[in-house]
Amino acid sequence: MARRSSKARRRPKARPQGVLELNAQGFGFVKTAEGEFFIPASKVNGAFPGDLVEVSRLSSHDSKSYSSGFTRRPTARVTKVLMRCRDTFIGRYEIAEPFGIVVPEDPAIHYDIFTLRRDSPQVKEGDLVEVQIHEFPTRSSAATGQIVRVLGSEDDTDIAIDLIIAEQQFETEFSQNALDEANACAVSAEDAFASGYRDLTGEFIFTIDPVDARDFDDAVSLEREDENYRLGVHIADVSRYVAYGTSLDLDARRRATSVYLVDRVIPMLPEHLSNNICSLVPGQDRCTISVEVLLSPAGKVLSYDVFPSVIRSSARLSYDQAQVLLDSAEKGYSLEQTEQAFRSCEVPHGAIQVSSACIEKLQERIVALNKLAKKLFDLRKQDGCMDFNRVEAKARLDEQRRPVEIIYRRKTDATQLIEEAMILANHLVAQWLSGKNLPCVFRVHDEPDGQALRDLYTVLKEFPLCKDVDKHLFCNGNPHTLQEILTRVQGNPLQELVNTLLLRSMKRAVYRTEHDPHYGLALDTYCHFTSPIRRYPDLLVHRMLKEGFFGKSESFEAQKNALPWMAEHSSAMERKAEKAARQSQLVKIVEYMEGFIGSTFDGVISQVTTFGVTLRLENTATGSLPVEELGDEYFSYDPARHLLSGVSTGRVYRLGQKLRVVLTGAYPRGRRLSFKLAPEEHHDARLTYASDKWL
Repeated sequence: MARRSSKARRRPKARPQGVLELNAQGFGFVKTAEGEFFIPASKVNGAFPGDLVEVSRLSSHDSKSYSSGFTRRPTARVTKVLMRCRDTFIGRYEIAEPFGIVVPEDPAIHYDIFTLRRDSPQVKEGDLVEVQIHEFPTRSSAATGQIVRVLGSEDDTDIAIDLIIAEQQFETEFSQNALDEANACAVSAEDAFASGYRDLTGEFIFTIDPVDARDFDDAVSLEREDENYRLGVHIADVSRYVAYGTSLDLDARRRATSVYLVDRVIPMLPEHLSNNICSLVPGQDRCTISVEVLLSPAGKVLSYDVFPSVIRSSARLSYDQAQVLLDSAEKGYSLEQTEQAFRSCEVPHGAIQVSSACIEKLQERIVALNKLAKKLFDLRKQDGCMDFNRVEAKARLDEQRRPVEIIYRRKTDATQLIEEAMILANHLVAQWLSGKNLPCVFRVHDEPDGQALRDLYTVLKEFPLCKDVDKHLFCNGNPHTLQEILTRVQGNPLQELVNTLLLRSMKRAVYRTEHDPHYGLALDTYCHFTSPIRRYPDLLVHRMLKEGFFGKSESFEAQKNALPWMAEHSSAMERKAEKAARQSQLVKIVEYMEGFIGSTFDGVISQVTTFGVTLRLENTATGSLPVEELGDEYFSYDPARHLLSGVSTGRVYRLGQKLRVVLTGAYPRGRRLSFKLAPEEHHDARLTYASDKWL
C-alpha cells in the first residue's frame, strides 16, 4: 500500500466573513464571528458598502503601513465579494465622450461607474440618475453599467428626498389588486359582534397622538374599580381586513413598515385602510383588539385580559392638549381656565369639537393615567430599564416644502403616559401568546457586547462627570450603572453625546421568533402589538392572537413557518426606514442652515479622526472641521482617548469638547455642514468640555 505523502495539501482554513461598512475616507470595517477587522482604503478590492465579503488578515508587518488610528483592530483585506448588497446606485451624470460617467452620491462609494453615451443620449450633464451595474470594478477594470432612470437635475432643490427614496428602493405605489382589496373593505360592527367581538362602544375611550398624525391605531381608557384602576389599551384590528396571502398582505409584507420622511409618508397600507377604515377616528365604530389590565395604585398588574372588541372613540387629542390638561391640574386651574387653555392649542388633524364635560372627563383620566405611568416606569427602572431621554430635532416646512423652523421634541409627561401604556400592553400580549403556546414575533434586545462597553469606558472616563464610574459593573453591562451615567448627564450639554455613544455601544433591538428578553426595557418577554397600521410585525402578532381567540385557521401552519424570515425581513426594513427618516430630516435641517453661512455657532465634538473632528450642533446637524483648520502645526491622534493634540502648542481636541465655529458651507444633498474655527478659538489653547463643571 502506497504511503500517503507528508506534503499532501491540507484543506485551507475558512476565512472570516462579514458585511463591509465603508466611510467617506475610503476605509471601513467588517464585523465577523472572529471579531471586527479594519479594512484600509487600498484593500477594499472592488467591494461596495453592505456587500458580504471574505477577508484575510494582513501580516503584522503589512499592518504597520496603515497608521490610521484603528490599529487596535486587526487589519485585513477583502479577498472576495460573496454577495452583492445591490446592483443599482444613484449618482451624478458627467459626460466624457464616448462615455457617460456616474459619480455615486454615496460618499462611501469611491468607484465611478462608466456607461456608453449612445445607450442614453437623452441624459444631460448634471442629471441625477439611477444606474445598474453590469460589471463591478476589479484591480484592472472599472465599473460599467447602464442608466435605468433619470431622477432629475442636480439643481432641483426638492430632489434630495427623492434620492433617499430611490437609494433605499422603497416602493411608493401599491399594486392595483391591493388597492381594489382595500377599497372593498368596510366596517360592520354587527358582523363583528356576531363573530364574538365585545361591545365597548359605550365606554369613554380616547386617542392621544402628534398634532399632525393621520392614522390613529391606538386608544386608551381608564376607569376606577374600588381603589384599583382598569386600564384599557385598544388597538386597530388591521388583521380583520388584511388576510394572510392576499395582495394587500403581500404589498404590506414587502414594505414591512411605513416610512416617515420629513415631507411625506410612504405608508405600509393604502390610505383607505390606514387613514380611514382602520384609523380610530372619533365618533366612528372601529374594530379593535383590546388589552384590559387591572392595576393597583402602585402600578402592579393584578389581572389582565386580551380580546377582540368594537370601540367608538370619544375624543382625539394631541400631545400638547394632553399636556395642557396635566399642567392645568398641577396649577389648580378651574374648569373654565382649563378649557380656555385646552382650546388655545392647535386643533389636531381629525379632531372633533369636545364639550366642557368631555374635557373634564379627559383631564380626570389623563391625570390618573399619568400617575400610573410614573409608577409603571419606576417599577421597570428598579428592574434595570434604560431611559434615553433624547431631544429630537425636526424641520417644519412651509407649503413649498421649504424649511422655516427647527422644532425640538422632548419627552413630556403626555408622551410618557402613552408610551408606558403601550409598553405594558406589548408585554402582556407577548405573555398571553406564550401562555397559550402560540408562536409570536418577539421584540428582542440582547445584552450589550462586553468589548463595545470596554471601548466606551475608555472614552467616558475622560469626561469629568463619569470619572468615578465602576469599571467592572459598567463593562459587564450592569443596567443600573449605565442608567446612572444617563442620569448624571441629563440637562448637561454632554447629554446628547453621551446618549449617542451609549446607544452605539448597544445591540439593536430586532424581531425574532425566539422567546428572549428585552434588555433595554428590562422585560423578560416583549413584542410589538400596538402599531399594526404602520408595522408588519404587529400585524403578525394580531394574526396569532386571532388564532388564539377563534381557533386555528387553515393557514396557521403556513403562517407559523413563515414567521422567522418575516421577522428578519422586518428588522432589515426597519433599519432602512429609520435611516431614511433620519437622512430626510438632516436634508431639510442643513437646507435651513444655508441661510446662516458665515454665522457663528457653538458645537460639541462628536467624532475625532486623523482627518479632523465632527461637530454636532444643537439642532442635530453635523459638520466637519478638517485638521488643517485646527492650526498651523502637526496634530497626533490618540485612538484610545479619541483626541487630537498639537505637537507644538499642546492644543487638544477631544470628544465632548465645546467649540465656537463659523459655518462655511451647507450641502443638503450630502446632509452635512462645513466649519472653520471662530477667530477667538485660535487664541484659546485651553479648550474646554461642554460642561459647566470643567475648567
